[in-house]
Order: sequence, then C-alpha cells, then structure tokens
Amino acid sequence: MDGVLYDSMKLHTLAWYRMMTELGISCERDEFYLYEGMTGKATINRLFQRAYGRDASQKEADELYQRKSQIFRELGERQVMPGAQKLMRRLGEMGLRRILVTGSAQHSLLDSLNIDYPGVFAPGDRVTALNVTHGKPHPEPYLKGLEIAGVRPEEAIVIENAPLGVLAGKAAGIETVAITTGPIPREEFVKAGADLIFPSMPEAAENFSLDLL
Repeated sequence: MDGVLYDSMKLHTLAWYRMMTELGISCERDEFYLYEGMTGKATINRLFQRAYGRDASQKEADELYQRKSQIFRELGERQVMPGAQKLMRRLGEMGLRRILVTGSAQHSLLDSLNIDYPGVFAPGDRVTALNVTHGKPHPEPYLKGLEIAGVRPEEAIVIENAPLGVLAGKAAGIETVAITTGPIPREEFVKAGADLIFPSMPEAAENFSLDLL
C-alpha cells in the first residue's frame, strides 16, 4: 500500500522520526524507509532494542503507534502514487486477482482504498498488520495472500517497493517485482532477490508484462 498505491512513505518516515525523537531516541528519518513492511510494533521494538536494550511493552507499542498515526494524519492529505491506478487497471485487464498485502494498520489510508482504487480489491482481499503475527520480511503476509486467493506460489506475483517486502515475497516462493518509488537504491532490491526491477511506477504501469518474468 504505502509506496506502491500511495505516495505516503515520505510522510510515514517523517511521522516515525518525529515520534521517536519526541521520546529522545536518536534516529535518522531515512532509516525508516528500510523498515517499510514491518509491523508498527516491530519497528518500535527495533528502535527500543537499540536505545534501551529491550522490546516495548504492548501498552507502550499501542500508545506510540497511535501517536505516530496522529502525526501522520496531521502532515497532510493522502496522495495516490502516480501511475499506480494505471498499473492496477493493467493487472485487472490481464485477468489477475489483486490482493493487498501491507504491513500497515493505518486506517486513514486503508479506508481510502475503495475511493481511490474502486473495484480493485474485492471485500476480504486484504492482509494488513492486524491479520499477521509476523510482518515482512517474514513470508507470513504473502502466504496469507496466497491462501486468500487460493493459488500456489508459482501462480502469483508480488509487487513491492521495499527490500523487506521483496525478501518476504521471495521467502514465500513467489516471483517478485520491485519498483523504486523512494530513495532506496536499486542495488538493495538486487540484494533482496527481486526478479524484475522498474525504476518508477509510471515505467512499470507502461511496460509491465507477465512475459518479463
């Protein structure tokens, strides 16, 4: 969702950075691009382990994620990723069922999908942070996506914009397409094992074909 369907990662990274610095935890804004796909609690625990040598309690994690979500909402209106609506239409024209698999539980964006992507995701065709025990790079989110679709790994493709998401897709045994919609260099997607890499969403929307895989 974030970084594929919505041009929202720049706001997420700023929200994470502001929330963590409010706590006095030292961090860099751009490092949160590398955590994309992890659940909110997993991201919080990564910073807590570095700062305090422990995981956050469930109460701490819930309160901090709520604060991060509040900052995100205050930063501005959602922006659809340029080219993403065209890519979703292209996939539909190919006869592909589209399943949302996101590490987010950000209701402000999840609730907007039916407005910005009408008819793309059928009811129930979503896997979010609320549905999994392990977030990306663990394969569980994509394995749940396969289960919803009722297909085998070799019958699916993953479209990702984050190295952790690529690792999750590959760990689930699925051919994975990476699209560089943020500042993460192409080399990171190569290292994660992406089968195909596009330099931008408009490029992917214009040129994606199953024959490329």
